[in-house]
Amino acid sequence: MRILKYIFLLILLFSIAVAVFVATQKGDFEVTQIRLINTPRNIVFNFVNDYRNWPSWASFDAEMKPEFPAFTSGKGGSFSWEGSENDGDVKTISVKENDSIVQQMNWNGLPANMYWTFKDSAGKTKVTLKVKGKIGFMPKIYAAMKGGANRIMEGIFEKSLVTLDKTLDREINTYNIKVDGIAEKTANYYLKQTITSTIDNMPRNMRIMQSKLMHFFTKNNIPTAGKPFVLYDYYDKSKNLTKFSVCVPIRDEIYTAPESDVTFGKFETFHAVKTTLTGDYSHLREAWDKTRAYIEANHLTKTDGNSLEWYKVGKEDGKGPSKWVTEIYIPIKDAAVAPAPPAAATVTAPTPAAPKPETPKTEEEISIP
Repeated sequence: MRILKYIFLLILLFSIAVAVFVATQKGDFEVTQIRLINTPRNIVFNFVNDYRNWPSWASFDAEMKPEFPAFTSGKGGSFSWEGSENDGDVKTISVKENDSIVQQMNWNGLPANMYWTFKDSAGKTKVTLKVKGKIGFMPKIYAAMKGGANRIMEGIFEKSLVTLDKTLDREINTYNIKVDGIAEKTANYYLKQTITSTIDNMPRNMRIMQSKLMHFFTKNNIPTAGKPFVLYDYYDKSKNLTKFSVCVPIRDEIYTAPESDVTFGKFETFHAVKTTLTGDYSHLREAWDKTRAYIEANHLTKTDGNSLEWYKVGKEDGKGPSKWVTEIYIPIKDAAVAPAPPAAATVTAPTPAAPKPETPKTEEEISIP
């Protein structure tokens, strides 16, 4: 009986010693991970900036089940997850386009701050991720056995950046461009927002405009009649300037208040050369170039009508960039159907290099991006 008392006392003393040891261990952690990613900076930034991409690379939980709100990119964007080992959420606090992102994370109820920076480096992107936060009592026990909280978190975020690099290489550089030939584009009603913007700021402005436009539809209980598209009024490379409209199809004519920046639009049925891009938007320039080359090779004549990009499948459909589908239409004068182009095969391209300087054109405006 006395032996049992001694054993119990030893267990109690050991438990107290462990509790004191764990309690005195540093619960704060601060880790910094740096990786050179073989993908252009703006593409890496946009991929990280949108939480819909995170489950493909964030190594937070092997069985992560994400939930996405209406806004998943830019300031105020967020997402949450549940997993077999932990759950949490992340929200974007501030964004500097193509440069930096600041986020707040709750990991099993414990706070952490994440700081991203993106810099050009010898043709690659230098990604720096700094994370500062705290861990609770139970994780401290695990951390004490594994070399400390910093060592555990370094492993998680190092693995995440490695996976991010591999995912970008696969998702961005696997794409397909098919010139479908002459097609008829049927008439459409739509609501639109129009802006004149620098070409450099166009992707950011498009995201903002599309979010505002969808909020307008939701607020006014207006049903949509298809996926969004962009109409180009002009695209002047020499001045780095473009005027375009972000549009959402509707079934019937709707006229908005005169002071509203959302207006009604309509285009009639027209013939166009159609091209389908399956893949990331970074390949759109190549798709436009192939469309123009087809028009020239088949001696077709463009009209003064607006060219458009129609986003048939995108991130909101739960697809990665390699599965996005964008249709391009360049209006042409009615003519006999040109020969069908050869079928295009899906390719995995090498990492895209910086665009080559283009020969200046004589005309002041270039109508197609």
